[in-house]
Order: sequence, then structure tokens, then C-alpha cells
Amino acid sequence: MKKIRIGYGYDVHRLADGLPLWLGGVRIPHGKGEVAHSDGDVLIHAVCDALLGALALGDIGVHFPDTSAEFKDIDSKLLLRRTVALIKEKGYCVGNVDAMLCLEKPKINPFVEAMRKTLAVILETGEEDVSVKATTREKLGFVGREEGVEAFVSVLLFHRDMLSSVL
Repeated sequence: MKKIRIGYGYDVHRLADGLPLWLGGVRIPHGKGEVAHSDGDVLIHAVCDALLGALALGDIGVHFPDTSAEFKDIDSKLLLRRTVALIKEKGYCVGNVDAMLCLEKPKINPFVEAMRKTLAVILETGEEDVSVKATTREKLGFVGREEGVEAFVSVLLFHRDMLSSVL
């Protein structure tokens, strides 16, 4: 059995006027928000995909399909909690998360600490193990035209047997 696993996640959503903007479980004041079946939190969706991918458990669409009424307008923090439960069932815990958001506006720096704290609680890890960064696309492409938002995430998972042997 492999004791250390690495996962990578990506998500993208269109932005539209008048919708709420959720990033990392935090509501961000802005005139545009994600068009999605759920609340559209691209950061949490990418974290879910990275966690699931690390253990070859499929992707977020397999576990939480956008064709299911159960997940219509669901808070993505609930999806992340369910995903964490899946990795715990397999005996794994989060080592660290490194996330990158791509959007032109708004600037998210004032919200980064709240995102890190929210994610750390759900992931059952320390805030020091959750990195959230942001960049723009320098006005290029759909992100640059403020038509969408992207998230890229890497995660490191440890098996509990490895942790108990180290401690």
C-alpha cells in the first residue's frame, strides 16, 4: 500500500451578473458570481477533485453529479465534508493543500485568511497546511475578460499508518 498520495484538481465556472461569488467557502462581495448547479465554489470543487484524484476515486462529477436534484444549489462546503469522509474511510488524512485562483476581479487578498481557516477546519488540518494564492490572466482569455474564474489545486495525503509510525 502506498502511504503518500498526491492529487491535482481543477475547476472553472462562468461568471454572471447578480449571482453570489463563493471562493474557498467564503462569500466574496462582488457584482458577479458563478453559474453552476451547486453554489459554484471553484476552489472547493478543485480541492474535492484533488482529494478524490489522489486516491483514484473518480472526480466530483461522479460523486456529486450536476444532474442530481440533491446537489442543486448545495453549499460546496458540504461536498468537501463528504469528500474528506471518503478519504478518511480509506485511512488517509491531508498533509497539505496548495491552491491557485485565477480571476481578474475582485482582489481576494482580504479574504485569503478566511478561506484558509474555513478549508482547514473542513479538511481537519492546520491553517499552516492550507495555501491559497491568486493571480490574474493579465486581461487575456475568458478569465481576463471577467467571464469566468478558475482554480488549480494540489494536495498531499498521508496514510494514518505512516503517521502512527512517525509519531
